[in-house]
Amino acid sequence: MKVFKFGGASVKDAESVKNVALVLESQGFEHCILIVSAMGKTTNALEKVVALYFQKGNYKQEIDIIKQNHIDIAKGIFCDQHSVFQEIALFFDDLEAFLRRNKSPNYSFVYDQVVSSGELISSKILSEYLNEKGFTNQWLDVRDFIKTDDTYQEAEVNWQQTEELIRALPENASYVTQGFIGSDSNNFTTTLGREGSDYTAAVFAYCTDAEAMTIWKDVPGVMTGDPRKFENVSLLSNISYEEAIEMAYYGASVIHPKTLQPLQQKNIPFFVKSFLKPEEKGTKISLTAKNELTESYILKNKQTLIRIATRDFSFIAEDHISHIFQLLNQSKIRVSLMQNSAISLALCLEDPFGNIDVFHAELSRDFHTELVKDVSLFTVRNTDLKDLHKFYKNKKVLLEQISRNTLQMVTQ
Repeated sequence: MKVFKFGGASVKDAESVKNVALVLESQGFEHCILIVSAMGKTTNALEKVVALYFQKGNYKQEIDIIKQNHIDIAKGIFCDQHSVFQEIALFFDDLEAFLRRNKSPNYSFVYDQVVSSGELISSKILSEYLNEKGFTNQWLDVRDFIKTDDTYQEAEVNWQQTEELIRALPENASYVTQGFIGSDSNNFTTTLGREGSDYTAAVFAYCTDAEAMTIWKDVPGVMTGDPRKFENVSLLSNISYEEAIEMAYYGASVIHPKTLQPLQQKNIPFFVKSFLKPEEKGTKISLTAKNELTESYILKNKQTLIRIATRDFSFIAEDHISHIFQLLNQSKIRVSLMQNSAISLALCLEDPFGNIDVFHAELSRDFHTELVKDVSLFTVRNTDLKDLHKFYKNKKVLLEQISRNTLQMVTQ
């Protein structure tokens, strides 16, 4: 079995959907599981629906815009009488019915039930189109296969149950299903965190003992830096799982951090390739002796720097750190960088759910704190530590850390 994942940019409009068929023509579609994201910026639009719903705004108008966008894409690839238009209408009817009947005040629960619609609709459109083009496939509702706990917006996979369900799929067929979503024990929809479609692909690869997994992007592969942020970057042709995990941890946007672990456990090769140039080799991530330790650059914006000190100038001890990290866990705030001295602790934080102010208020009860929002974390991997001065030009450095061949700095 092969696992292919196509992201939102690869199915953003009718021409992009047609291009997926061209990619499969060049790569082969036998014994393949295809994971697809929501089309274009649909997830962002559905997040706006959720926000308007809780603000008691006109969320129905926003749903109508999203619905029309999908109808327009379908019109570009299907005849007017195609059954897919009824399918699209049903998905949006279900979405509106849920919001009309919902009584739950839980934002994360509502978020998962609403935002998951994007993947369900995009996968149905793609599956129908591929069947018309001779790429015979079965559409799967991934919620019947990926089972999770009920941590809405960031659910944890129940691996034993999920593996049993996926392994029961017939191997002599091809499938199209959704990334990013699953379901809990009550069959309510859950999501695996933003960019979780890559992780979905890794789950399917692991559970089917896939021969390879490929993520199709709008870039040639894993680069030494995001070409939208850095000049003169180059392609990394071969890197190890370990190097890829490090790059993902530091914030390389082309790789989802949780994706690599299940692949590494079974030594499943992972390719990142361009859906615009599928004939090119892209990047291979595997257990490799050809690991390219080329100088690489990663920039994470929208970070928050917090400095924490005890009120009585006593040491920052283990009980203090335990308390701080318990609060971080409760707030779903991620640590991108930490540095401690005898009486202070500095943390560079990523706040995906907008909880930083609540966390800061709680922390300020017991500690002296200093908060700096909207900073950037700049990381240089595999650099020559004797030649670091060039990275400091025109930067206001608030925090820096150097270890082995890696430089990190928090800048404003």
